[in-house]
Amino acid sequence: MTYTNAILVGLVQGLTEFLPVSSSGHLLIVQHLFGVNADSVLIFTVLLHIGTLVSVFFCYWKDLLALFKELFLTIIDLVTGKGLRLNERPVRRLGIMIIIASIPTGIIGLAFNDLFESFYTTLLPTGVGLLITGVLLWTAESKRNNKVKAEGMEWTHALVIGTMQGVAICPGISRSGSTLVGGLLTGLERDFAVEFAFLISIPSILGSLIVMLGSEDASLILDANRGPIIAGAVVAAISGIVAIKAMIAVVRKLSLRYFSYYVWVLGIILIIYTLKG
Repeated sequence: MTYTNAILVGLVQGLTEFLPVSSSGHLLIVQHLFGVNADSVLIFTVLLHIGTLVSVFFCYWKDLLALFKELFLTIIDLVTGKGLRLNERPVRRLGIMIIIASIPTGIIGLAFNDLFESFYTTLLPTGVGLLITGVLLWTAESKRNNKVKAEGMEWTHALVIGTMQGVAICPGISRSGSTLVGGLLTGLERDFAVEFAFLISIPSILGSLIVMLGSEDASLILDANRGPIIAGAVVAAISGIVAIKAMIAVVRKLSLRYFSYYVWVLGIILIIYTLKG
């Protein structure tokens, strides 16, 4: 992997990880355009998730610090017999909801990993996935009067959002878009839906990163491409911060349907290109 390719992949990874346009779909397109080995790109992009994690930590460090502090307070309350006290502690409720949301994501990822990996051999599933993402975003945009924030969130909200995140392992279906849609459709307030979508990306990204780092192929690619990986991760972190800020602004002031138009056009182009080829 050259520095130029690494920086390009890092840029695509950082921007599309947090915008509702499917990072996996865009990375597959980059792979086909530049003729890069599919397995190498997949492993490389997982390693670049270090950069996207930095993006989330940078933008939500106050929330993460509060969650970390609440973890110790929760342990103290459980040890002293006070219980979880979720109704009294909104930050604690948020932490529990993140854990609950991560459960269906992990189950879907483990159960259907081979199926999802088979979708990466051609651009056709990606094109279909992009069309689905557009429909989801268009549908969710009608939800403008949601009121539920952290203190009112229930386990059912978390399970729906976590399931949506699990389905987004399929290329072309946006993870950030699906989790945002899940939040909006279950009644979460728009700003909080964005925040929750980004916060639950942390366990998902960490999980895939830990699994990938344990593989022999990842170790070989890391040893042979340490410089490009660092460069790509830095670019992914910077572009990821830009994407998060942009996403927050879009949800507050604009319409998600602009992204629908984009992914629909791209999806149709990919399907036509694949069928003609």
